[in-house]
Amino acid sequence: MKGFAILLFAFLCTITAEASRREIRINDDWQFRFSWQVQKDSERRVDLPHTWNAQDALSGKQDYHRGVGNYRKKLSIGEELKGKRLYLRFEGANTVTNLFINQNHVGEHRGGYGAFVFDITEYVDYGKENEILVRVNNALQLDIMPLVGDFNFYGGIYRDVYFIITEEQHISLTDYASPGVYLIQDKVSKESADVTARIKLSNYANAQNATLTLNIYDGIKNILTKQKEIQLQQGENLQEEISFSINKPRLWNGKQDPFSYRAEIVLSMNGEVKDKVTQSLGLRYYHVDADKGFFLNGEHIKLKGICRHQDRAEVGNALHPMHHDEDMEIILEMGTNAMRLAHYPQATYFYDLADKNGLIVWAEIPFIGPGGYAEQGYVNQPSFRENGKEQLIELIRQHYNHPSICMWGLYNELKTEGDNPEEYVAELNALAHKEDPTRPTVAASFLGDDNNLNRQSDLVGWNKYYGWYGGSFSDMAIWGDRIHGNFPEYKIAISEYGAGASIYHQQEEVKAGSASGWWHPENWQTAYHIGNWKAINERPFIWGSFIWNLFDFGAAHRTEGDRPGINDKGLVTFDRKVKKDAFFFYKANWNKEEPFVYIADRRHTNRTNTKTTVTVFTNLPEAELWINGKSMGKQKANTYATIIWENISLEKGRNNIEVKADSAKHLYTDFTEWFLQ
Repeated sequence: MKGFAILLFAFLCTITAEASRREIRINDDWQFRFSWQVQKDSERRVDLPHTWNAQDALSGKQDYHRGVGNYRKKLSIGEELKGKRLYLRFEGANTVTNLFINQNHVGEHRGGYGAFVFDITEYVDYGKENEILVRVNNALQLDIMPLVGDFNFYGGIYRDVYFIITEEQHISLTDYASPGVYLIQDKVSKESADVTARIKLSNYANAQNATLTLNIYDGIKNILTKQKEIQLQQGENLQEEISFSINKPRLWNGKQDPFSYRAEIVLSMNGEVKDKVTQSLGLRYYHVDADKGFFLNGEHIKLKGICRHQDRAEVGNALHPMHHDEDMEIILEMGTNAMRLAHYPQATYFYDLADKNGLIVWAEIPFIGPGGYAEQGYVNQPSFRENGKEQLIELIRQHYNHPSICMWGLYNELKTEGDNPEEYVAELNALAHKEDPTRPTVAASFLGDDNNLNRQSDLVGWNKYYGWYGGSFSDMAIWGDRIHGNFPEYKIAISEYGAGASIYHQQEEVKAGSASGWWHPENWQTAYHIGNWKAINERPFIWGSFIWNLFDFGAAHRTEGDRPGINDKGLVTFDRKVKKDAFFFYKANWNKEEPFVYIADRRHTNRTNTKTTVTVFTNLPEAELWINGKSMGKQKANTYATIIWENISLEKGRNNIEVKADSAKHLYTDFTEWFLQ
């Protein structure tokens, strides 16, 4: 602890006068114990991000620990910080968080997925070590979203924590933990962009004259500066606005050109900088047509998307930047251009990655129904309703400036029996439009086509699992044509579709496993996605589709697949080490920039049938198959980037399977071995 105090003092001494806001990550060296561990010396060191459910929940223990965990840390506050404002910012802790400074209660935050900020100025002792105690509770509570969910509710401080020092006059940190700056795109076209910068300010001193300066940068080049002289009153979250226009703007144009300007807001008094905040400004315009789909900057884009949970093997949801980076690399490799980040707000860092890589994002609050499970996702009581509204405001204000976010999600798989959420969803929809008139709302339904709940958002998606939870692949096309014909006003997406698969479950015949059983063959998942993607792709009125899920994820209550506790609908294994065959089907169809060939059914190494079918996915025009060094001929890829050689003879014992495809500059190959018994 003494080392941290020296380091903090050295850091503060080297800050220049202009850098008036200081943010210090304080993730290291916390003492943790559960609330029932009251004995002396029961604490153990942990570093953040941290969850206490990384082992029990991921082992399939259905009653994994959901209760109170205590995090304690010492923080030295020097005398030189008198006259400053001091804050603690939590990027995420699940689910209810209470903060104590020197045993004094500072405040409570209710909700597990948004950021939150506490002002600790009045609670600290200067020139001393101060004790931070954070009590986090992930137990189910009927007045906090979510009530249910087909995923793990990991407990703990699972994102970063910052100690923030500001002047008494500063850009607000406490407006629902937003950056304090909202870049409102009033009107954007290829010719011009009209923007209003809405700025929230806090002043803990007397009213004074101040200057707000807005700078817009294109790279390092300052292309616009505007100033506004203001009378800064005393108070918190005071509002000022600066409007500006950019002629012939360079637009944020998805993956084609994910360009953003940089907006810098400076608060100064008598020539002295008091605070500065920088935000990305990605200018774009878009709309969804009920017949033709999604249009970005006037150009049609078929949204080819995935869903993602923020957890992985061994660490649960306590992710580091390298985990987010790896996920994004895999997402981009597959050729994805859209993401539904389900079922809750995810890390700001990941939204930043979406901005930089040009992905269209559906962001949503954790208003989740039970799907096929017991319990209810909605309880009609005032405290629950208020909490949901609070979480929606947090989502919108904290992530308002992300150009990648194009829609706010209101709910997933709610039922209308019992407490009917229809009226409440309508209230959420109105609130979303009040907070942000520039973006549409969206919902993920699994109800009947004509249920009125489907009409409470601007856009609507359906979670459809034809060929996994009953039905057949052809049902997707039948349903799509029927609902579009009967309800032409609906702006329809497929918010989820998928099938479970274990890389250890291999079979020669392509037949379904048991969705709720222990046999989830990989080749059925592949067939499922081929059949369903054809139906989706051939219907232009489906503005977007989102595979459930790109990655396997933790769900302690599941008893299926190759082990309990895992939802294995991912196209990539939980540890991100193996990409399943279906991943490469999509890569061949969606990613035309990275030539490759891939032999499917490669993990089915031990075979009993002399005659077999060889399936290859490739984004090249044609490929040649070789069996044991003998050519089986060339074939051209079909419309869906697939080549099939039928009735291929295998020899007893080892068989070398190789496929080759030429491009203008390179020979691409793939190889596997099969053993005929």
